[in-house]
Amino acid sequence: MSARRVLAGSALALILPASLLLNTETGSATDSDSAARAASTSVTKKAGQKISLEVLPQIVQPGKRAASANAAKGSAIATIKPVKVGRSVVLEQLNGSSWKKVGTAKQEKSGKAYFKAAVSKSGAALTYRVTAQKLGSLKAVKSASVDTTRWLTPTFTDEFSGSTLNPVWGMRGQEYEPTSKRVCSKGDPSAVDVSGGTLRLSVIKDRSRTDKCKAVSRKETKRISYRLNGHVGTAKAFSFRYGVASARIKMHKLQGQHSSFWMQPLGENKPGSDGHEIDIIEYFGDKHPQGGLTSFIHWYKGQRLIKTGSWIKNSTTFLQNKRDGWSKNYHVFSVQWTPNVIIFYIDGKETWRTSARVSKAQQYLILSLLASDYEALEMADTKLPQHMYVDWVRVWETPVS
Repeated sequence: MSARRVLAGSALALILPASLLLNTETGSATDSDSAARAASTSVTKKAGQKISLEVLPQIVQPGKRAASANAAKGSAIATIKPVKVGRSVVLEQLNGSSWKKVGTAKQEKSGKAYFKAAVSKSGAALTYRVTAQKLGSLKAVKSASVDTTRWLTPTFTDEFSGSTLNPVWGMRGQEYEPTSKRVCSKGDPSAVDVSGGTLRLSVIKDRSRTDKCKAVSRKETKRISYRLNGHVGTAKAFSFRYGVASARIKMHKLQGQHSSFWMQPLGENKPGSDGHEIDIIEYFGDKHPQGGLTSFIHWYKGQRLIKTGSWIKNSTTFLQNKRDGWSKNYHVFSVQWTPNVIIFYIDGKETWRTSARVSKAQQYLILSLLASDYEALEMADTKLPQHMYVDWVRVWETPVS
């Protein structure tokens, strides 16, 4: 099945903000620069060094309040070898026939330097290059240029305007699911709300049930109220194969449920499928001993379901400052999916990548706040409801012919 183009809640013409110009530094464009502009990645080797630059779509937008997806920044990522932590790297943007300095960053332990960058100006693509500055015996080294053409127009976008959920989204999991460890909770429309430009997914008490449910974890068994989950997906209206998928999310607060942005293959994840469940992000609550954030891929080896991934280590390093928090502010969670690799990001910074199990099937999007039995018993009924907020969702396809 080919991906279905859906543009919901925003205009087809995306007029994006101009770049933030920090300082001005002029230079001249070369023929090799012009030839490279059609690419969104470049690799240059010179003087025993290797420098690459990749630009990604508008996947950087931390903030307290809902905001236009058009106002998000793209991510420009420089990778330099050998790695010298703290080495200064400069980002430049082509302006006519000259270059302007638009950002400076330091090389991190990963070898990368990250920049926020505009994706377009007055609807036109922008071109960038980076220079790793001289350091000790290492000479300054400049990358070839790359441009943002492939990221100008998303295939799918929903900014949750209005007061009803766009019909591209359908309810999921509206029956109790013992195999999914949700005996005590199920999806329900009453746990889904659209208002103020956001989608609110909740875990609430099931007021239609007066009895209690027996929830079981590895450590204990407890009787709790039945719960209703906000759980929606695009299985019947939109799917895609390869590209970047992003969602701007403010997570729930307490442990006892988990916020998720994830993808399933059409026909679902099952033995023999070419697709896999891709958990772009899951959050298990503030004060979780392991930081609360995970990314996983679930795939079948024969008849056995395998889980690849882990908790995101040092997850607080992806926050803006000590006052920031996953349940306090919005952050953009993304996945870049190619035929060879799957890479996960928070606000444009890479958290994890794998080439071990890459889905080859059409995948659809899912947003959910789920109270699985093993975690639901951790939270008293009196702490309900809990809420997860989604400001916008976008997909930029990069199909392979």
